Amino acid sequence: MRERIQKVMAARGICSRRAAEAMIAAGRIKVNGRPVKLGDSMEDRDELSIDGETIRAEKKRQPVYIMLYKPRGYLTTSKDERGRRTVMELLADVPQRVYPVGRLDKDSEGLLLFTNDGAFANLVTHPGGGVAKLYRATVRPMATEAQTTRLASGVTLDDGSRTMPASVRVVAEYPDRSVLEITLREGKNRQVRRMCEAVGLQVARLRRSAVGPLKLGMLKPGQWRELTPGEVNALKGSAGKSTRQTPAKKQQPR
Repeated sequence: MRERIQKVMAARGICSRRAAEAMIAAGRIKVNGRPVKLGDSMEDRDELSIDGETIRAEKKRQPVYIMLYKPRGYLTTSKDERGRRTVMELLADVPQRVYPVGRLDKDSEGLLLFTNDGAFANLVTHPGGGVAKLYRATVRPMATEAQTTRLASGVTLDDGSRTMPASVRVVAEYPDRSVLEITLREGKNRQVRRMCEAVGLQVARLRRSAVGPLKLGMLKPGQWRELTPGEVNALKGSAGKSTRQTPAKKQQPR
């Protein structure tokens, strides 16, 4: 049975479909020694290679679900040509091949999921999934009510795209900065930083505190653990649910 190459790569736990599509477009993928393009398909018996390295199909692969507290300074990628630190270095003792579910930029920290289950990754990252992601952002200067209201209502980013409504809560205020909690249900590249820039705020520190029902808990930067079956099911259950967004509201600084 022939299947799209990106689907095969996700099923084998190599990467997400989105990442596979990027590798195909970059000319890094070959099937039976021949370069492929987006839209091509393959059979399970075909030989798949990435950057010249043959990737064998794993038999009876056990699904793995991991949460990591990503520290600042690490790239969310499997390999970096410039030799910079990547999140995979923090998972060196994980015996199975896993890949990130979504991403956090180099200067951000917090909860990052990994899996070898392509269907799970697609469910969590799909734009229509509605899985809420909670961020804690320290912004400069102190945010005004008008700025937080704009963030909650949706803003136009630097590429002309517009963000969906978000939940924004001011949890602390200082003369030169504010601490905001921002809940998103979409995942544009560097979205929180770009949203804040669009309203005249600069993000000094950014941490993802939760993905759906999952929270960092007692994890320290650089630590990881496997999800429990209950956590996996709860996360799957949260995908596809939509929650009414509320406008920004302020509470007394603490």
